[in-house]
Amino acid sequence: MDSHENARTTARGRLLMIERLQAGWSIATVAAAFGVCPATVRKWRNRFAAEGAEGLRDRSSRPLHCPNRLAPETTAAVEALRRQRLSGPVIARRLGLAVSTVGLELRRLGLGRLRALDPKPAIIRYERENPGELLHLDIKKLGRIDGIGHRITGDRTGQSSKRGTGWEYLHVAIDDASRLAFTALLPDERKESATRFLHDALAWFRAHGVCVQRVMTDNGSAYKSRLFAQALDAHSISHKRTRPYTPKTNGKAERFIQTSIREWAYAKPYSSSAERSSAMHPWLSDYNTTRPHSALKGRPPISRIDRDNLLGNDT
Repeated sequence: MDSHENARTTARGRLLMIERLQAGWSIATVAAAFGVCPATVRKWRNRFAAEGAEGLRDRSSRPLHCPNRLAPETTAAVEALRRQRLSGPVIARRLGLAVSTVGLELRRLGLGRLRALDPKPAIIRYERENPGELLHLDIKKLGRIDGIGHRITGDRTGQSSKRGTGWEYLHVAIDDASRLAFTALLPDERKESATRFLHDALAWFRAHGVCVQRVMTDNGSAYKSRLFAQALDAHSISHKRTRPYTPKTNGKAERFIQTSIREWAYAKPYSSSAERSSAMHPWLSDYNTTRPHSALKGRPPISRIDRDNLLGNDT
């Protein structure tokens, strides 16, 4: 080990300093040998003299006394008034304190925002018992790729000419019970594309022995369209929508999209959208058949599909 680093960071290294001093080395010589200033050597020498080896251990940098800290009873009064949902200025007036002091104390107590007083809603997790009972649909907008950007190459030449390349849209469908997923990259998120994806997804899941009974989507215009509703009616599938501004209701689709982005869409620099698109199916196959899923006790989604349904099917 490097003695210099030990001297600065470990009790053993500081003990080496003391041993050198006891061997007759001067403070200046020890300081030069360990790469520290003479004042540091004196500090550890004095601590060792007063406390022995225990004095060479690291100590908390927290001050022993904070003259500006409010008295415990005043802090308790600030908290009690805050829990009555009073604002910082009102609390300051009632207790005769500066508004800045009350604000600092509220932040220290974790009560800087009124919402901190509200109990956190219980997290309700659900999982359908059988594959096909509920299929989550969602769409994620992805920027099209026209060459590797300057953040990777460091070359800004021609940057302005490559702006406005456009978007493509990742449509996803994930089964609630098994987490089996189907995806497609389409040019837009309009009702025609959403309906086309629905038909393709239902066919894909049917090929894997999964008969979809209901579909959950957000309140996007494509999903609220008559065309989409007619497609669901044609397959005798009921439609369930999420509550407005509550994306966690469709959390399994949201989580799958984040996994797709992290492990596929933005996992490495692609030279083109076509290259990224060609990488989607191998990744999706791995996700469905090989990749351990934390919600499935480390098993892949295909493990929850009846094996008799998989014969002859391309996953």
